[in-house]
Amino acid sequence: MQLRIVHTTGFHYDELVSASYNQARLTPQTTPEQIVVHSRVEVTPAPWTTTYRDYFGAQVTAFEVLDPHDSMTVTASSTVHTQRPPLPSPQLAWSDLPAQGDLWCEYLTLGSQVAPTDELAELARGIAGDCATPGEAARALCSLVHAEVYYQAGFTSVLTPAAEAWQLRRGVCQDVAHVVIGALRTVGIPARYVSGYLHPVSEPVVGETVTGESHAWIEWWDDGWRGFDPTNDQPVGDRHVAVTRGREYADVKPLSGLYAGSGASDMFVDVQVTRLH
Repeated sequence: MQLRIVHTTGFHYDELVSASYNQARLTPQTTPEQIVVHSRVEVTPAPWTTTYRDYFGAQVTAFEVLDPHDSMTVTASSTVHTQRPPLPSPQLAWSDLPAQGDLWCEYLTLGSQVAPTDELAELARGIAGDCATPGEAARALCSLVHAEVYYQAGFTSVLTPAAEAWQLRRGVCQDVAHVVIGALRTVGIPARYVSGYLHPVSEPVVGETVTGESHAWIEWWDDGWRGFDPTNDQPVGDRHVAVTRGREYADVKPLSGLYAGSGASDMFVDVQVTRLH
């Protein structure tokens, strides 16, 4: 499947600001499962820009707007060809996991954003004990969280920890991903956070543009990274486009920065997705 994604973020400031400094992680990554045909990040007013790869491999566009301005627009456009194989059968045994600890130690830490409640940790250990392999346990834990955490916006924010989302049994894709990551790491399965896009139509029509949004899912290590979308309880497929990966949301923020000014700001986000082929 070939998808075109246009992600526009706009800011309006109550008062004129003298400068703003930002980082954008909005460029999809080329991997064996997806090829970036075209990508571009445009900013208005015209900024000074540079690009680099961060620790986790994401392409970062760093930019500064040094002229006084009362609004700013960031538009990232990409064309990506996806061809993802089916989720493979489990490869590693439980006895293989300790040897992965040094290699993937950063994806085993239980920081405050992903640490589970005692209840979820106990459930996770019980499920792991009933599963023959880590891969089976990972799939079962994704289904558990999908069934327990109802997708509903407005109950959480980007700062809400997984433990709170689990207690609320409410949240969005970011919360679901954090809850699953905490459960997987609790039982020793390396897991990481993936930020990107999902075409919202199950059978996209070629040439039709639809409104989408940023999406989040997870990957666990099973002699290779295995992508799964726990919000929708399905393997990552051709409708998914990965942009960045990290330990949690804080590592992969699409756009972050600060500005010099005393007024408040309003933000809007618009994502348009088109299947080209």
